[in-house]
Amino acid sequence: MKRYGKFVALIAVVIGTLVWLAAASMTDNKTYYKTIAELHQMGDQAYSQRIRVGGDVDGASIRHLGTETQFVLVQDKMRLTVAYEGSEPLPDTFRGGAQALADGKLGRDGVFRTSKIQAKCASKYAAQVPQTAAPVKGTT
Repeated sequence: MKRYGKFVALIAVVIGTLVWLAAASMTDNKTYYKTIAELHQMGDQAYSQRIRVGGDVDGASIRHLGTETQFVLVQDKMRLTVAYEGSEPLPDTFRGGAQALADGKLGRDGVFRTSKIQAKCASKYAAQVPQTAAPVKGTT
């Protein structure tokens, strides 16, 4: 009976450790999608949390400075300067006018620092308007 009790205790410790590791991992990876306005309303909390912010890329603002790419996200006339320095290249769909999500932290200087960018070009995925076919010569 003593041996059975030790086995049950060992299994409980292993399961408890796995649950604790899973919960800790989920907490670290949890991010919230915020608008630029919501980010500005967060006050000092914005500096201590990892946040996901979305907006449209201002094409005229994209600058490559060494390993860093800086650009401005625009949303409802609000602007947010973003500095991307990641190990992966920017997505192919990242260009002016594209919708982008930046996952990172806001610095005290007002620059949103990120190492993860997701971008999509709305025009690329829009349905194309079918063109009317021109009549073929000699088939009237």
